Amino acid sequence: MRTPRRRRPGSTKEAHTHSAYRRITTAIVLCATAAPWASAGYAVVTLATGLVPVLVAWVTKLLIDGLTRHAGVWTLLGSALGYVLAAIVVGLGPLIARYLRGVVDREVGLLSQDRLFTAVGRHPGLGRLEEPAFLDRLRLAKDVGRTVAGQLADAVLGAGRSVVTVTGFMVSLVALSPLMALIVLAAGVPSLVAQLALSRRQARAVFEVSRIERREDFYARLIASPTAAKEIRLFGIGDFLRSRVLAERRAANAVARSVDAHQTKVQSALELLAALVSGAGLVWAVFAAHDGTLTIGGLTMFVAAVDGVQNSLGNLLIQLAASQRSLLMFDHYLKVVEAEPDLSLAVEPVPLAPLRHGIELRDVWFRYSADHDWVLRGLNLFIPCGRSLALVGLNGAGKSTLVKLLCRFYDPTHGTVLWDGVDLRDADPAGLRDRISTLFQDFQHYDMTAAENIGLGDLRLLDARDQIETAAGKAGLHEKLAGLPQGYDTMLSRTFHQDSRSCDHRSGALLSGGEHQRLALARAFLREGRDLMILDEPSAGLDAESEHRIHLSIARHRAGRTSLLISHRLGAVRDADRIAVLGDGRVLEEGSHMELMRTGGEYARLFALQAAGYRTGQEESAGSAHSVETAAGR
Repeated sequence: MRTPRRRRPGSTKEAHTHSAYRRITTAIVLCATAAPWASAGYAVVTLATGLVPVLVAWVTKLLIDGLTRHAGVWTLLGSALGYVLAAIVVGLGPLIARYLRGVVDREVGLLSQDRLFTAVGRHPGLGRLEEPAFLDRLRLAKDVGRTVAGQLADAVLGAGRSVVTVTGFMVSLVALSPLMALIVLAAGVPSLVAQLALSRRQARAVFEVSRIERREDFYARLIASPTAAKEIRLFGIGDFLRSRVLAERRAANAVARSVDAHQTKVQSALELLAALVSGAGLVWAVFAAHDGTLTIGGLTMFVAAVDGVQNSLGNLLIQLAASQRSLLMFDHYLKVVEAEPDLSLAVEPVPLAPLRHGIELRDVWFRYSADHDWVLRGLNLFIPCGRSLALVGLNGAGKSTLVKLLCRFYDPTHGTVLWDGVDLRDADPAGLRDRISTLFQDFQHYDMTAAENIGLGDLRLLDARDQIETAAGKAGLHEKLAGLPQGYDTMLSRTFHQDSRSCDHRSGALLSGGEHQRLALARAFLREGRDLMILDEPSAGLDAESEHRIHLSIARHRAGRTSLLISHRLGAVRDADRIAVLGDGRVLEEGSHMELMRTGGEYARLFALQAAGYRTGQEESAGSAHSVETAAGR
């Protein structure tokens, strides 16, 4: 069989740092895509308002010179009318710009969040979501994704507006005094360098604070979590967690305080420099006016131009610093959105046919990273089609990791997993998972209705109430769910109201831990007709009677089907067609229950230990050989 070409994860597209130009154009395109007309209108209004201060200064100059030279009434009236029109633009421009900016922000926020979560869902495996660095970047991306593109576009437009204003005033200054124009412009260079350095420091601080705040949020959520409340109160660890929250907040405050102190020093020095330049310019203008070199209107124009250039240069520097800060923050968003999938994907995936022969793990080695120990060490295992295989072993033997490989949440570090001879790396992960029904050991509870909690197992059956109720019946939960206040439409949570979009504020119902486990099992049962059923500790949270009923139901459901059962309770796996014992990352022994008991190996030892727990102290003293013998005969 031809091996398909694969796209390797983490290509150069992800690795290289986005250029400033590409980040700016990406942000502008994002705004234009989300709200084209509002973005265009906002750009026009923002840039146009940059000329208004220059026009106001020139109109004022003409008006003053007209008065001092006793110009005609119509000339003065024209200058006054120009001033009024400029004042109208000054008043209305910001209002229109603010409205358009709001429209752009809302639409960009919607589009950017959609792209962000689409990108997160594009990773077929779990690797990214178990990387602390990626989680820190993702947290920042979620926080800034709604606003940073608009902020970046706003900073660029604000810089453009300041450039328009500075250019207009600089032309005016050159006309009045080329030397003073050069001095004022030169004074802005150190300000530019200082502001850009400050913005880089602020961006680094934001990323550092974000990592601190993720830990702070974790402790804070524990304190307010209904799930953790019992242990927190019983163990008396509330004050301990609160001290952790405060310690993280103090650390974040220390970073912010350091940046604020540095910013105050830098900006104070810049303000002093601006005051000295402005003062020197004013002294020159006064002497020039006294000598007749400048008219009174020219003096007014010069003062306005110097003030306008300095203010606009200050705004320009602020906008450039904001642009650089936004660029650095936007880079976090782009690196999440544009990150390559965490697993290699076949360019032309091989379609998986219905399972006919079986699933084979061949010389599989696996570890989660180069810094971790090997979890699996050359494991070989075969799951025959239409048969049941049970996995047993001590904690950490690699049972749950093996499940992750079968579902292709990870790829083996070495070795292969084969589906009827097809390497899973050559298949489409979504197509593979559509053929699997699974109950995970760490199953999820959803704050949704009972019907939705089951229907999520197969979205195509979300509204198929009959099949949802059948699945609940197989899990031994139908009577419980049908007896809830709103039956299967009852919200299984008190976190949200029954319907937050209406006036229906009925409180939801809470299920026990064992009932939630059966609910997760019902989700697995809903996926009828899948090729492989994986049950990882399906009865760990159940009482003895419920466990017995569930295992009878599971046994009926998996009869004649390909299934993998993982359990620490060896009595629950003894009826499996084959039992594999995992230890030290490989299969230690394999066979039927009776075969393994006769062998007297690890399985027999573990079974005897569990069986001994049901005996009296006198029976336990008879020795492990008697326990094995008795247990084997049951």
